[in-house]
Amino acid sequence: MPLEKRGDVPFAVGRLDDASRRTWDVIVIGAGPAGAVAARQLARLGKSVLLVDKASFPRYKVCGCCLNATAAEVFERIGLGHLLRGLGARPIDQFALASGGRVVSLPLVDGGFSVSREALDAALVREAIVCGVEFIDGVQARLSGETANGRTVQLSRDGRAVQIATKVVIAADGLRGSLLDASPDFHRIATPDSLVGIGTTLEAAPQYFRAGTIYMAVAQGGYVGQVRLEDGRLDVAGAVDRRLLADANGPAQAAKQIVEAAGFPWPSELSALKWHGTPPLTRRLARVAGRRLFVIGDAAAYVEPFTGEGMAWAMLSACAVAPIVSQSVEHDSPRRLADRWEAAHRQLLVRRMLVCRGIGKLLRSPRLARAAIVALHHFPSLAAPLVRYFSAPPPRFAVRALDRLDVMTIV
Repeated sequence: MPLEKRGDVPFAVGRLDDASRRTWDVIVIGAGPAGAVAARQLARLGKSVLLVDKASFPRYKVCGCCLNATAAEVFERIGLGHLLRGLGARPIDQFALASGGRVVSLPLVDGGFSVSREALDAALVREAIVCGVEFIDGVQARLSGETANGRTVQLSRDGRAVQIATKVVIAADGLRGSLLDASPDFHRIATPDSLVGIGTTLEAAPQYFRAGTIYMAVAQGGYVGQVRLEDGRLDVAGAVDRRLLADANGPAQAAKQIVEAAGFPWPSELSALKWHGTPPLTRRLARVAGRRLFVIGDAAAYVEPFTGEGMAWAMLSACAVAPIVSQSVEHDSPRRLADRWEAAHRQLLVRRMLVCRGIGKLLRSPRLARAAIVALHHFPSLAAPLVRYFSAPPPRFAVRALDRLDVMTIV
């Protein structure tokens, strides 16, 4: 692949014409952590993999800058522990929860890391390329048909489209993904009262915000987290009620109301920045697999995250799907393998998502959050379950899948 200068880093990028002249084992749509890790793992299993994304890399992204202990463990087990160290990811050792002017700080052991998504995503794509993955960015992808032993995907850029033949498609195009919009079997099911995500990044973090601490503000209408990144910037991301967004006349004022009501300072520069939003956060697909089609990461299911869960889920699902997709490339048994991924996805993520959703419910109630803060002040030992949750390693069945790259061990 030719090298292009992207910021300060050379980036290997493929060409549409070249990609259309062959049949691929796998096309991965979406080059976030789920897509890039799945592509890399499949390339290591000897498959020809084309990884595509609609954005041009390196890209700016606010959400997902916190990696919990599970995500960090996945990096180590797939041989990418050096990546976090090389990017200067900041260890997280403190969690500060504020509501109604009260603040409690919880020390964390193995609390994970904070790192900017533009740095992390680009690094993961480069690692995939090193393993033999072909990468094309800045293209729109659309499912265009099925063949006797595969599928076709249309990739388009600047008004020009090509057809790509592949044996298997992985959809990893995230919350905003549109790849499956025209497929009625994959319709999205959103929770009616789901919050929406908002976020921005401040170039220079005020002195108040200590590196290594997550500052979580809870107030009526949602919650907002703030954490310093590896380069000193302050990442601000929240989950807010849509009514608050409307009443506050935008995400900046909504976040300001929550942060100030909780008791944390509000850097005035945040009000003038451009803020980004997401669709409703708590949603899932009616199914996550079809004939030679597998869905992973945020595209498959998402729950309002707390700190780092979404990134861990994405990477776990990417590692777990790789052996199933590899088998789908080699054997013509699409229904059996689709059923296997449906079962594996449920076992891998449903329990963890239920825990996260329960914590999210707590954060929706300032009254409950304030009561929890008071209780933790008087009885610090009550924080032990929360600390264990932040520091929990991958479940044992996921560890076996990571060790052996054999999803049969978890279904």
